[in-house]
Amino acid sequence: MHDPFEQSLRDMLNASPQGRDDDACLDRVLKTANRQVGAQDLFGLIGRCFQAGMIAVNKGAPHLAPVNRRTRTAQRADKAD
Repeated sequence: MHDPFEQSLRDMLNASPQGRDDDACLDRVLKTANRQVGAQDLFGLIGRCFQAGMIAVNKGAPHLAPVNRRTRTAQRADKAD
């Protein structure tokens, strides 16, 4: 699998030492790595929130229908014939 971030690191390491500023290269690499890690964390957080929401909907679904606590025999006994 081709990884452009890895390829940019390889290019930076293979470049000639006279034509580069180490601080600028390091700063650029760290910014790119920070963006990738931040995006990964954000997608992980969204996935966990979605999972928690689905669990809540699954647990709450049986409670959507009205619940009658009286038994069938008690309902019939209350009615006058």
